[in-house]
Amino acid sequence: MARPNLIDKLKKALPASAQPPLDAIHRRARAESLPLYLVGGAVRDLLLGRPTLDVDLTLEGDAPALARRVAAGLPHVRCVVHSAFGTATLKGSGFRLDVATARAETYDRPGALPSVSPGSLHDDLLRRDFTVNAMALSLTGDRAGSIIDPFGGKADLDAKLLRVLHEASFRDDATRILRGARYGPRLGFRFEAKTLHWIERDVGFLESISGPRLREELTRTLREPEPQRILLRLQELGALRAIHRALSFDGRRAEAFETLNRLLREPSSTAYLALMAWDLSLQEAAALAARLALNRRQTEAVRAAPVARELERELSGRVKPSRTVELLSPFPLPTTWALAASGQERARRQALRYLRRWRSLKPALDGHALLAMGAKPGPRLGEVLRHLKAAKLDSEVRSRGDEERMARRLLGLSSDRRE
Repeated sequence: MARPNLIDKLKKALPASAQPPLDAIHRRARAESLPLYLVGGAVRDLLLGRPTLDVDLTLEGDAPALARRVAAGLPHVRCVVHSAFGTATLKGSGFRLDVATARAETYDRPGALPSVSPGSLHDDLLRRDFTVNAMALSLTGDRAGSIIDPFGGKADLDAKLLRVLHEASFRDDATRILRGARYGPRLGFRFEAKTLHWIERDVGFLESISGPRLREELTRTLREPEPQRILLRLQELGALRAIHRALSFDGRRAEAFETLNRLLREPSSTAYLALMAWDLSLQEAAALAARLALNRRQTEAVRAAPVARELERELSGRVKPSRTVELLSPFPLPTTWALAASGQERARRQALRYLRRWRSLKPALDGHALLAMGAKPGPRLGEVLRHLKAAKLDSEVRSRGDEERMARRLLGLSSDRRE
């Protein structure tokens, strides 16, 4: 399976800023006769002719030491070493290259992080999630330019199949279910029959995964171009319920995701999370935020979603713009965008007007203008400014002069007072 042109193809696929460090580490490994390999998704994407986003290198040797030697000869390149895992990252402007010592992994219990020890290339490939990600491109030695494929990844690539490497794969790390669901829509692949059976059998092991790891995997899902397709698949597999018993996803929620994507083009994962919590109770939303170990901003948006849902009826009636602003201004913006994507039609329109116009509208007068008119400092100024904003929202004032007349009346100032 020689592919002598794949090394050149790899280098051409990288950003210009990443090519010198890759060339440098490649030259150094060859000069020192070190077995260096490109591994993982980058090999898969090269064979598929897809853009290569991540460059993961594996060395049968001391990867951090090699990375340090290379970085020492490159200006503006930092080397970050993670000694516990035998890995290093070369970072520069617009690129990162990850270099790892080939290692073996064992799992003490389902959901635990693996115990790591130095190993061979075969050991390193064996710890991968699916066969299509368990291939290597040899960069040095007699096999340079050749694909190393001990588990039949190339055949599965051609057949567009996702196949795990062993039966206990999902018990060891159930996040592989979530990754596999992402690969399906992205690559146009499907689960191989036994792999699908093992998912259905072992999906409950997602309960053993920590909140931060689940949050990270779910965030990656929500950053995909069509996250709703992935979430529908996870719903079919029973994965969402395994993450949290109240979590579900259906066609109606998928339509809301599509609407949000049209409204924002690149919605934040936080807005998507609020949509996922839309039909939950207050208690369920709080429990979901805790289960996923969401950050403060995400937690606020998720916990606010059930409250925002309760506003749909009022916002669907005849409600003034000022009342809409009063109702929606306390909510996090991602939650309000979720309302604009998921609420009843009139409520959605009101939310959109708030987001696009009303929330940023201000009266022509400010506190300084009111003081210049003769107002006394104090909390009354804030009340008057809020009243002026409401009047402007509701078209009760249309000019600065209208605002001045209303402000004088509210402040009890003489109408003929000069500024």
